[in-house]
Amino acid sequence: MKTKKVLIAASAILMMSTFCLFAQSIKGATMKYELKKLNYDYNALEPAIDAKTVEIHYSKHHATYLAKLNAALESVPSFNAPPTVEELIQNLDKVPESILTAVRNNGGGVWNHTFYWDSFTPNKTTPDDQLMKQINASFGSFENFKKEFTDTAVGFFGSGWVWLCQDESGKLIIVKSFNQDSPIMGEKIGFAKMNPIFCLDIWEHAYYLKYQNKRPEYIAAIWDIIDYNELSKRLK
Repeated sequence: MKTKKVLIAASAILMMSTFCLFAQSIKGATMKYELKKLNYDYNALEPAIDAKTVEIHYSKHHATYLAKLNAALESVPSFNAPPTVEELIQNLDKVPESILTAVRNNGGGVWNHTFYWDSFTPNKTTPDDQLMKQINASFGSFENFKKEFTDTAVGFFGSGWVWLCQDESGKLIIVKSFNQDSPIMGEKIGFAKMNPIFCLDIWEHAYYLKYQNKRPEYIAAIWDIIDYNELSKRLK
């Protein structure tokens, strides 16, 4: 009877130890982010953006940012990354210093590109009343908005992004960010709190295959593929 009790106790200890190890492994497990699928085929945005550019931009550039982000997070298994990339780059102050630059660059690259792809559609859309009201209130007219956005994008020196954002008062404003920075990173990179509505990738890989050095032609073409329904959903 005594031997049986000893065996039961030993078995219980073994089970508890196994459970603790399992729990520790789960707690220390590294979050792996996945590449969000496009809402359309590679050729769906033609002629504005050609199929080869979409394919390379998405499956090579975007995917590489994701792979590098996951690799950086895996290098510090003690850091419990949040469930989404958005939450991750919104809280850069919580990221370990050893991987901060990698997370900022690659996490920004992942989120910015996802936001960019989701801003387009092969189906013709137009701004609804609410979005148009916001645009008119902020810029005077849609044409004024389009000109200001275009001028900012054409005059952008270097690589980065041009954004249509909503500030805390609800006004729409146009801002730009360098490299893979994003307005949602906030004060960590010098941005006031704002809500992104639309973005345009100004890195050369976004347009070079079709437009070469003619960035203005790329900017002029994107107005026909903007998903204004999606932009309206992003308004607060």
